[in-house]
Amino acid sequence: QVRLVESGGGLVQPGGSLRLSCAASTTIFSIYTVAWYRQPPGKQRALVATITTGGSSDYADSVKGRFSISRDNAKVYLQMNSLKPEDTAVYYCNAYLGSRNYWGQGTQVTVSS
Repeated sequence: QVRLVESGGGLVQPGGSLRLSCAASTTIFSIYTVAWYRQPPGKQRALVATITTGGSSDYADSVKGRFSISRDNAKVYLQMNSLKPEDTAVYYCNAYLGSRNYWGQGTQVTVSS
């Protein structure tokens, strides 16, 4: 069983930055596509960013130009700049390959002054 663990969340002021990390219990990131999702309070979970094994990335329109996803064989990262209050959410790491789909427990990001 693969376990994903997110870290790096916290409280930040509007305009600030955070870097989230996702670590896996096994070396799956070299062969799995990885994504970051977020779930704001009272809302559904939504896709934020995706990165393939080849390094191609894609972003939700709401974060384009502000967030950046990257990876190495050990971790996947989400660099979040120019944070806004509406970025407040629990952020989840997801790794998938075919029918195999794994989720982390999430890390809270709160953007508030």
